[in-house]
Amino acid sequence: MRYHIWTLGCQMNVADSQLLASELEKLGHSAAADGNDADIMIVNTCVVRQSAEDKGLGRLQLLSKIKDARPDKVIGVMGCMVGVRDPLWMRRRLPYVDVFMSPSDPAPMVNFLKERLAETDVLALEDDARARRNALQDGDLILPLRERGQLVSAHVPIVYGCSHACTFCIIPFRRGVERSRRVGEIVAHARSLARQGVKEVTLLGQIVDRYGMDIADEPDLADLLRIVHGVAEEVGIERIRFLTSHPNWMTEKLLRTVAELPRVMPHIEVPIQAGDDAVLARMRRGYTADQYRKLVAKIRKIIPQVAIHTDIIVGFPGETRSQFMETYSILEELKLDKAHLARYSPRPQTVSQRRMDDDVLDGEKRERHRMLEDLQSRVVAGINAQYLGQRVEVLVEGAYKGRWRARTPQNKLVFFEAEGDWKGRLAQVEVTWTGPWSMQARLPRQQPAADPLLVLAG
Repeated sequence: MRYHIWTLGCQMNVADSQLLASELEKLGHSAAADGNDADIMIVNTCVVRQSAEDKGLGRLQLLSKIKDARPDKVIGVMGCMVGVRDPLWMRRRLPYVDVFMSPSDPAPMVNFLKERLAETDVLALEDDARARRNALQDGDLILPLRERGQLVSAHVPIVYGCSHACTFCIIPFRRGVERSRRVGEIVAHARSLARQGVKEVTLLGQIVDRYGMDIADEPDLADLLRIVHGVAEEVGIERIRFLTSHPNWMTEKLLRTVAELPRVMPHIEVPIQAGDDAVLARMRRGYTADQYRKLVAKIRKIIPQVAIHTDIIVGFPGETRSQFMETYSILEELKLDKAHLARYSPRPQTVSQRRMDDDVLDGEKRERHRMLEDLQSRVVAGINAQYLGQRVEVLVEGAYKGRWRARTPQNKLVFFEAEGDWKGRLAQVEVTWTGPWSMQARLPRQQPAADPLLVLAG
């Protein structure tokens, strides 16, 4: 049978879809590039904002029509829309869905498919899958056949769920309490990705710098980075990243570890969410704007050439125009490399939805969002302009519209033209043009033998 997964939302959902695909591949099923050709159709949902939830429900409505015409098709729903409790309301609203899966849990679909197929068919599929895995080992996370040897960058979850409970966030209610993965599982995950050609791993957690705090005697994130770095040197993983961090748990030990390990990239994602102390208190973030300023200064002092990304919510309940301007001012002052912007959207069960009025008009939210977009465009254009004429090392992700798409250690997007196959390789390029969202580069015309143009990964 052939499967197709539509993935909405965050990087953790991408990793969850990869885990589900791995389990389906182990059963002998194969990926369908076009969802219409699939026998197993799965939507991995996101509910962090109403627009994301609406998109997932829209996709499921389209699948209901396919199910009416082809009852033999298997329809599955995964992710935060399902949550960690029995989704009774979904079962009633979506009676055509065969399988509901909580975030990061492919077992219901695996069990459903095994029960649906005769035992002899299951054994035949598993034998076929085992033959196709070739050099991969039992217990590996198996990438879909079309991605194996092709995927350059992949995500490795290290913390599931969240226990911090910001007043706007639905994640603790849908993904459950914070749970750190054991080091052995993380290392095995990274090794299996490397065996399948992956050259960059990103360690994921809702609050990634809280890794290990829920397990007695478990290493913290800094210790884990050293362990994964050692593995990376062995298996040919060139780059390591991690996200998303929280200001309250970003320690000096962690920052110095990032600065010391050459394969850990100088790229930090640490959300501020708002620049006004009263708004931050209503969000239950646990720090002030000035404490965030000092953290940014410390990061820049310890990690040279660092890129800092942040998240900002505009139009949080009670946010006045003057409070929004505090956010505008701090973003203008700190000049961060990227800001993920979102308009506040009330989410069920959260404190802000139950106890606060969504009193900022939609038009005002949109205007504030536009103002920050314009500001950030100017800020990043200025930052990137400093790269003009500079030689930078990039990891090539793949081809894109006749050029090679690559990223710097700071996670900045670079395009360049070159003959040959550069995918998955490190290259030294010279920046010829910069803009706020990407840069263009070329291979240097002359390259001294002692400074090789190309470094083969692995």
